[in-house]
Amino acid sequence: MKITAILGFVFASALLLVTTPALAKQEGKSLPPGLQKKVEEGRSLPPGWQKKLAVGHHLERDVYSHGRIIQPIDDYGYVTVEIEDRRLRLLAATLEIIEILH
Repeated sequence: MKITAILGFVFASALLLVTTPALAKQEGKSLPPGLQKKVEEGRSLPPGWQKKLAVGHHLERDVYSHGRIIQPIDDYGYVTVEIEDRRLRLLAATLEIIEILH
């Protein structure tokens, strides 16, 4: 179980490093240039991203990279993040949404 927690922590740490647009493009998914610029200027993410939130779905890595970790990875591999006005509990390894906490 400890190895799983360590691997989850390493994976989440690596995800946090993928915050620059150049690295995000290498992942194959990034926000369109105009939206990326707005987010870099401190504006909010587009309103449609919240409509995609549902338990069992996977959070997009670009949306995750704009969040703030509220509770680090626990023994079950869950991490709690806050993205704008939403709090989500995710499976850190896959970014699967486990719970929407609001």
